[in-house]
Amino acid sequence: MKRKRLDRDLGWGFQGFPYYQFRLETKGFCGLVSMIDILSGEQYFWSTEKAGNVPTTGAGMKWLQLVPDGKSRLITAMYKPDGTLSVCYIDVIERLEFDPDGVAAYVDKYLDVVFTPEGDASVQDRDELDEALRGGDITKDQYAAAIRECEDIYNEMCSDIPKTVNRLDDIYKTVLEKARKGEILPMRTKYSKPKPANKSQ
Repeated sequence: MKRKRLDRDLGWGFQGFPYYQFRLETKGFCGLVSMIDILSGEQYFWSTEKAGNVPTTGAGMKWLQLVPDGKSRLITAMYKPDGTLSVCYIDVIERLEFDPDGVAAYVDKYLDVVFTPEGDASVQDRDELDEALRGGDITKDQYAAAIRECEDIYNEMCSDIPKTVNRLDDIYKTVLEKARKGEILPMRTKYSKPKPANKSQ
């Protein structure tokens, strides 16, 4: 199982982003929240059947990441610059940890659920979970727990996608408002270094 930080240091093409992380307790959500405010970087798309090519990164996008209390999942809701949800990617996780700098990290448990507001919904990487069991990387109990969590995610979040999108939008607006008021501040920032000017001789 791979361990990944929620500030997504590697592999996503982020060049500049404030990273927020805090605990949220509201009527609609209790758990860990983080947000990546993507200021610059390459634009990437995922291809989906119903929504077409959906953006996942690029300047102006924001990633809302949620780890609900009592669940073994990381919800990543990717928002477009206009504030609408592009796609939601939910990782089944083994556990949540914290690095010495305070940034949360999760141990990925292979299975993922992906959906779009347009109605795409799928379970991904079941083959990786099966291979992990065959290779002895996880136990039968861990395998069974991953399957149960994945089924719960699909039933809870994909049986009524518009309702789920509304819930995520409410949390997203709450986080943006807290950031606007200064109630939460970036835990860390990362900005790309400007390229040196091309001086002609």
